[in-house]
Parts: sequence; structure tokens; C-alpha cells
Amino acid sequence: MATTKAGTFGKSSMNQLKTKNYQYVLALVFAIEEINRNPYLLPNMSLGFDLYNVPYTQWMTLESSLIWLTGLNKYVPNYTCRRQSKSVAALTGTSWATCAQIATLLGLYKFPQLTFGPFDPILSDNSQSLSLYQMAPKDTSLALGMISLILHFSWTWVGLVISDDHDGIQFLSEVTEAMERNRVCVAFLEMVPVTAVSYFTKAWPYHRQIRQSSADVVIIYGDADFLLGFTISIDQDSIIWKVWITTSQWVINTEKNNFLLDTFHGTLIFSHHHEEISGFKNFIETATPSKYPEDFYLAELWNSSFNCSISESHYETLETCPLNASLAWLPRNIMDMSMTDGSYNVYNAVYAVAQTLHEMMLQHVEMQPMWNEQGLTFAPWQLHPFLKNIQFNNPAGDQVNMDQKRKLDAEYDILNFWNFPEGLGYKVKVGHFSPYLPNDCQLSLTKDMIEWATGITQIPHSVCSESCNPGFRKSPQEGKASCCFDCTPCPENEISNDTADMDQCMKCADHQYANVERNQCLQKAVTFLGYEDPLGKSLACTALGFSVLTVLALGIFVKHRDTPIVKANNRVLSYVLLISLTFCFLCSLLFIGRPNTATCILQQTTFGMVFTVAVSTVLAKTITVVLAFKITAPGRRIRHLLVSGAPNAVIPICSLIQLTLCGIWLGTSPPFIDTDVHAEYAHIIIVCNKGSATAFYCVLGYLGSLALGSFTVAFLARNLPDTFNEAKFLTFSMVVFCSVWVTFLPVYHSTKGKVMVAVEVFSILASSAGLLGCIFAPKCYVILLRPDRNSLHGFRDKVHPGSNKPS
Repeated sequence: MATTKAGTFGKSSMNQLKTKNYQYVLALVFAIEEINRNPYLLPNMSLGFDLYNVPYTQWMTLESSLIWLTGLNKYVPNYTCRRQSKSVAALTGTSWATCAQIATLLGLYKFPQLTFGPFDPILSDNSQSLSLYQMAPKDTSLALGMISLILHFSWTWVGLVISDDHDGIQFLSEVTEAMERNRVCVAFLEMVPVTAVSYFTKAWPYHRQIRQSSADVVIIYGDADFLLGFTISIDQDSIIWKVWITTSQWVINTEKNNFLLDTFHGTLIFSHHHEEISGFKNFIETATPSKYPEDFYLAELWNSSFNCSISESHYETLETCPLNASLAWLPRNIMDMSMTDGSYNVYNAVYAVAQTLHEMMLQHVEMQPMWNEQGLTFAPWQLHPFLKNIQFNNPAGDQVNMDQKRKLDAEYDILNFWNFPEGLGYKVKVGHFSPYLPNDCQLSLTKDMIEWATGITQIPHSVCSESCNPGFRKSPQEGKASCCFDCTPCPENEISNDTADMDQCMKCADHQYANVERNQCLQKAVTFLGYEDPLGKSLACTALGFSVLTVLALGIFVKHRDTPIVKANNRVLSYVLLISLTFCFLCSLLFIGRPNTATCILQQTTFGMVFTVAVSTVLAKTITVVLAFKITAPGRRIRHLLVSGAPNAVIPICSLIQLTLCGIWLGTSPPFIDTDVHAEYAHIIIVCNKGSATAFYCVLGYLGSLALGSFTVAFLARNLPDTFNEAKFLTFSMVVFCSVWVTFLPVYHSTKGKVMVAVEVFSILASSAGLLGCIFAPKCYVILLRPDRNSLHGFRDKVHPGSNKPS
């Protein structure tokens, strides 16, 4: 940039200047003319410019820079012939490579360099680039914005095509980190070397991976040259229907008339958000070769676009041109009427230099006078103290900050590229992304306005594996990305709800259970072994039935209390045994119905006490039989033991021991109400927790020892020669009793919930019925059906059938 009023254009390599880059020139001219018309900015001073088209190669870039610095067509070290040069700053772009090469040279002279390409952190961090200022905002949130867009459409399978340079590697690190954090997988990664040959070769190898991949979404990242090369290379192959996500550096291939009718239609572009510059569109519409006769490229563009005949010696001479021809007539892919990111950076760069010069004029600094009769006399390096701290609002109202360390992250407009025949491309704003808003508000999108690639009639679906339905969980596929998985049903009592693609199913709470589809936890119903339950009802009826039978047996014994079969076996002990058996049957009803604190305590203590009375009574009966046999011999001293009723003392003694055990149980760890949430799938069982399992088994063990003692004594007395000897019946009853409770232990421990309670109730009923049936059923049979056997005479007749015959 120079302070001369007129602009000059170099003719060398002008035919290589891209159409998109030409808008940068127009933005430069527009900004300079706007400043020169402003009476409040740089009064009495006019800005001008020199324009150089820098070729691609590194050597030619350096050569062009040296020619500009020295003013010679052939560079001579340490010499300059540009004595009248009034350049105070250089605007460079668009690629970082070009800017870096020029910065190496300009940095030696401390010449201010303002770049209008994408922000590059390395250029700012490089100690050799202290004279370089980047106009573009930071793209720190670009990767986050792209991934937010991808997540908005639930895409999880995305391909990456990135330039293999330091800028591409930096973006790759940012985008892959954002993808991993949000569970988006890389379908393929192509790092394309940044060489001119790779762009335009017809054997470009990278499109094969893009075509073969199942990913329908591809992120493309690189500078303008890279993206143009990619566009041309893809165009050489047949149409690839993908959703392309890229940056505003992407350019349209203008070489074809029917260019890319399908391939890039629907491309989503992230462009820096900025306010519209007033007057820029009108400036482009009115720019003509006659208005800018020094602009060779504009004249050539006019000639090729409108079929004009232009004089070679006078570019302002136009012949056979349409009336009122304007750049606005050109397709958008050739001349975009809206200001692009790069053009906006150029516009701000011009204003930054103008503001710096204005600040220098206003402040009195200790340096040589700025003005003499020849004009400005300061050196360009003297701009740095002002330029690096300048901060202002441009005419559009956007803030411009030249402090490279305080650069803000960019906000992005999301553009949708609409492609039409004959290269009539159009970019439509469909959304916005701001990193300064809350996470759920950062992305705003108008999905109805988005045009997708030709052949895609609805929102694309780019996933490696379809989402798992509720009731299923993801099962990773070995050796593949995490987005590739199989769907397996949730385990029992676990669910996966409407949230798709769950890695692990959620276990239902203890008071809940999973439904059949395993997508919802339902509340478990509270239940218990109640009288309404078929099992509880049958057990209750059985208990009452046996209780009635026991009472009937007791009535029979009381009615026939004077018969030999009742008197011979200690009728008092028989009464006690029948009464205790009645309570044994009735105590089972404590286990049926909704448990409460009272029933929980009474269940085990009542069971233990009444069974102790019953078994100790059986033991007393067996002792009575043994003593009765032993006193049949004359002179036996043990007769007084039997007469005094000593065997009956066994019952209170044994009961007292059991009562002590129950007292200790209740005093240390009494039974309490508990719930069993695992016994039945859809129910919570209310049960009585025994409190102390040890105490329960001590009570049961004590009963077992009494039963074993009774069995032993009865077994030894089974063959004693007494007419009404019931030792055999007592032996069988103890066999049944012990068998029931020995079987009870393993069955009890193998069941849960209501079944466990039912097993205990059944064991109580079975053991009680065994005692009732084995001991009293035969006697009731004799009393009711065989009264002839219920007398001493009858038994004698049976034993001595010939004693009544006459001699």
C-alpha cells in the first residue's frame, strides 16, 4: 500500500489472478475510496496502492517481494532504487505459506505486514513474524461449530479430507478431539499433500476412498488453493453424492459451463459472521473499465464476459459492449456481490492502517517531523507502536482489534450452496454458530431452507450402525470404531429407554422391574402369602381341617377316657399331646396374611414352644412305657416313680429350656418385618425376617434333639410285651417328624419369598399331621370301629383263644 492517489496494476501474470481473488482488489479499492472521501479520517491525505499478483511457487514469491522492495527487475542485495516509494504497509494473502514466505523478508526491514487470509496461530507465535498482523479472527471454535452441526443431524459417521500442512494438522487435532468428546467417529481420513501436482492430476487417488466409504458426510479443510484443487479433482471423477462441510475458503470451479451439477450441490459452508458493508454492492455494480482504466484484469473480464472489443492500447475504449453492462450481470460463482471473508479482512486492514496513520498525526511523538515539503518522511517501522495497539469500530459497527493476543474467536454464518446449470451457484444463509452462547443455544439452524445433494430427498443419515431400539444396548464390533456396533437385548431387570445407542443398560431399582420390552421400569406390586392367595388359602384350609380333626380326636379320647386303650397310655399325656397338636396346626395361621411386628414375633416363638410341648409329651409317653414295663416285676423300687407321675415332669423341664432359648432370641435379635425384592420378578414380598438365623436354628436343633431322644427310647421299647404298647406308633411318628424337618432344611434354603414361607407352613402341618396320624389314628380306629379290641377281655380272648373251652 502506498500514499499515492492513483492505483497501478502490474501486468505480469495477471492472467493467473483468480476471479475470487479479484474481489479482494475491489474491496481494497472500495475501502481506499471510502477513506479518501471521509473528511474526518486522514484529512488532507489520500491513500493509494500498488498491486502485485504473487505466483504460487516459493521462489517466485520471494522474487516478486524483492522486486517490490527494491524497484528493480533484477534483485541487487542491500540496494533499493525506490527512492520515491511511499509504501507504509503490505497486505498479503491468501494462503499462510505465501504470507510466511513474504514475512521472512519483510521482517528483516520491520515492514508492517497485514494478512487477510485465515488466522494461523503459528504466524502469530513465530518470533520472526513480529511485524506481521493477522486481520482474520481466530478459528478456534471452527471444529466445535462443525461438530455441533453434525450432532444436530445425529450424524456419527464422518469422513475427513484435510490438507497435509501444519494448518491442516492443527485443525485435525481440534476436530478429532471434538469428535471423540461427542462420540462421532472418523469413517476415513485423507491427508492430501499440498502440491500443485496432486491437485490437478487425473489419477488423483483420494476420491476412491471417499466414494467407497459408507459415510455420507465429509469435512473438507484447507486453504483456497487446496480446496480449488480438491474441487477440480473430484470433478474429474463421476458424481459423488455426499454432504460436504467446508469453510469459506472453498471456491467454485469456473472452468466448466455445466460445472458440478450434482456433486457439490447442498454443500454447507462455515463463513465468518460480519455485518454487511454499506455501499459495497453498489460499488461492484458500477465498477467498469472506463472508470478504472488502469485495471487490466477488469478489462479482460469485461471482454470475456460480455464479448466486448477492447483496444489493446486503450483499455478504457470499449466497443460492441451491451449498454449498462455490469459485474452484477455475472453469475455468482464468477462474481459474488456480497463481501466474502477475505474481502472483509482486506477492508478492515485498510482501515487499520488508516486509523494508525490518523493516530500518528494526532499525537506528538518524539521523532523527526512527519511532514516536509516532500510529504511524509517517517519510516514504516514507526507504525508498529500504534498499529499493534489500535482498536476501533469499522463503518459496519464491527470491532477490529489489532492486538494478536486478544483476538476473539469467530462467529460463523452457515451457508448452503445451491447449484444450478451453467454454473449459476448461490449461497444461502441457513444458520448461525456462536461460541459465546450457552451450549444448547450456540447453533441455530433453519433446516427447511437447506438443499441437500441431488439424489437425497430427505435429511441424510450418516451412521456406521443403526441406532439400537429401546430395550437393546450397544455391543462393540471387534477391531472397528466405537460407532460400529451390534445391538443386544438388555439383561434381565435392566432397561434402555428412549435414549438411543446406550452403552450399558440401566438396572431397575429394587422396588421396580423391567417390562417385557425392557424399555421401562414398572413399580413392583406389594404381596405376601395371604388368605386370598391360592397357596395361602389351601394351607389355611388344611391347618383348620387338621385342627378340627385333632379336636375330634380329643373329644373321642375324653368320651372314652375309661376304656383300656385310653387309660393304658396315660390319658393325661394324650390330652396334652392332642391340645399341643391343635395349637401346632393353628400356629401355622400366623405365617399367613400380611405380616406385622406382633405376628413376626409370635410366628417363631409360638412354633418353637408348642412343638416343644408336643415332642416333649411324646418323650414323656415313651418314658412312661419303659417305666411301666419295668415295674411289672415284683419288688421293683421304680414303681413309685411311675405312680408319682415323674415322667410328666419332662414336659415343663423341656419347655422351660425352649422358653429360655426363645427369650434369649427375642432379647438379642428379635424377628422383624422385612421385604424381599428379588424373590418374584414383579413383586415385593413382605416377609418376617427371623432376625437371628443362629437363634432360629438353635430352636430347631433343640426340637430335633428332643425328637431324636424320643425316637431312640420309643425304638428300644417297641417290642415290649404289653397289651396296649404304643411304642411302635411313637417310633413311626418320630420317624415322620424327623424326616419332615430334615427335608425342610435344604428345601427352605432353596426357595425365596412366599414359597419359603409356604415351605415352613407345610413342614409344620406335615410334622403335626404325622404325629396325629401315627399316634392317634390307630387308637381312634380301635375306639370307633373295633370296640371289641378296646377291652382286656377281648385282648385275652385274642391272645388265649382256647381258654374258654370246657375242660
